Amino acid sequence: MKLLLTNDDGYGAEGLMALASILSAEHEVWIVAPSSNRSGVSHGISLMGELAYRTEGERAWSCSGLPADCVIAGALGFMDEPPDAVISGINRGANLGTDIVYSGTAAAAREASFMGIPGIATSLVPDGESRWDYLALARFVRDNLAALISLTERDSFVNVNAKSRAAYKGARITDISRRVYNNGIALRSDGADSFVGEFRGGRVHTAGGEDSDWHAVEEGYVSVSRVQSQPRSARDGLLGTPVFRV
Repeated sequence: MKLLLTNDDGYGAEGLMALASILSAEHEVWIVAPSSNRSGVSHGISLMGELAYRTEGERAWSCSGLPADCVIAGALGFMDEPPDAVISGINRGANLGTDIVYSGTAAAAREASFMGIPGIATSLVPDGESRWDYLALARFVRDNLAALISLTERDSFVNVNAKSRAAYKGARITDISRRVYNNGIALRSDGADSFVGEFRGGRVHTAGGEDSDWHAVEEGYVSVSRVQSQPRSARDGLLGTPVFRV
């Protein structure tokens, strides 16, 4: 297959390089990835100004833009034809449940789905100590690539999470959990009319049943979730219709 790889941790990140190394033995691998860390940028795209691209190797470029920019540039610019799949990651850290909204890793897979290209987002969860072993998850993607692609369709992508381990108990198709971040901000005055704010990450609380992505990962499984890309109206859930004054 012809595969386009990207991420939000930046070109040269260990997870991206592990994925490229494992997949390139069997597939034609192209890489377009951000030139520096773009974690938490969600689905931003660069609408104004030019982006800079630097050749990093054969079929490999770094980009001054965001993960979604990289997918567009790779699939529509550098590659001679659209890829058979876009694989984003392997991210350094979880993209479980509500994380998907914020994740640049997920956004790249979502952008691929908008283009009618199978999109797969992959993320690694630390297991206790700060230990990052990407090879087992990279091998899982390689060995199950056709199955993962079969779960995608236009306007949906696949989100894969697993702990940093040498082996897994198996894989589960999972629901998406809800994450509450308990974040805050510290504001201080920086003059008569200005302030400086510093983001303060809180303790994450995850709510999800036995079928959730979070539960599967905690139990030592690879979590595979199908995620809708296209926003859907909540109109069907309305109880009655409000009357608006115009």
